[in-house]
Amino acid sequence: MNEHYFLKSNRIGFRTWSFDDMDIAIELWSAPETTKYVGGPLSSSQVQRRLLTERAILRLHNIQYWPMFLLETNELIGYCGLRPYKPADKIYEIGILIKSAFWGKGFGEEAAQTVIDYAFTVLRASSLFAVHNIANTHSKPLLLKLGFHYSHEEYSVSTGQHDPSYTLIR
Repeated sequence: MNEHYFLKSNRIGFRTWSFDDMDIAIELWSAPETTKYVGGPLSSSQVQRRLLTERAILRLHNIQYWPMFLLETNELIGYCGLRPYKPADKIYEIGILIKSAFWGKGFGEEAAQTVIDYAFTVLRASSLFAVHNIANTHSKPLLLKLGFHYSHEEYSVSTGQHDPSYTLIR
């Protein structure tokens, strides 16, 4: 089953969302603990729209917040990927969501570093943008460890508030 991953790290395989992923999408986006910092949990119809959005972003920009799986078991860990932020300038937004069962095991850093490397080497991104919910105290240290620098506060649709924003320049 690992052959369908287009991107891998030591423990994680990344692939694109498909229309057959509704069950795992519901598992991810309707989990209250997992989604508490990103505007969740979502209802089944909201998850379906979110899945359609991810597919549309892939079709239009060839990127998305890719589902990621533990290579050892093919279990869904969460997502990590990119969205167009300022496409004309080759600036992408990086996003990550880890299922609460996988918190504290280094998957966030491993996934984000893999996606950062992909963005700069394959997509030739000029820089990356990241925003996090101010209440999520684990995001800021992770972003700083990955080399991001605080740049400003920006309104986030998912949280409905102005949140800290960061940049990482190639």
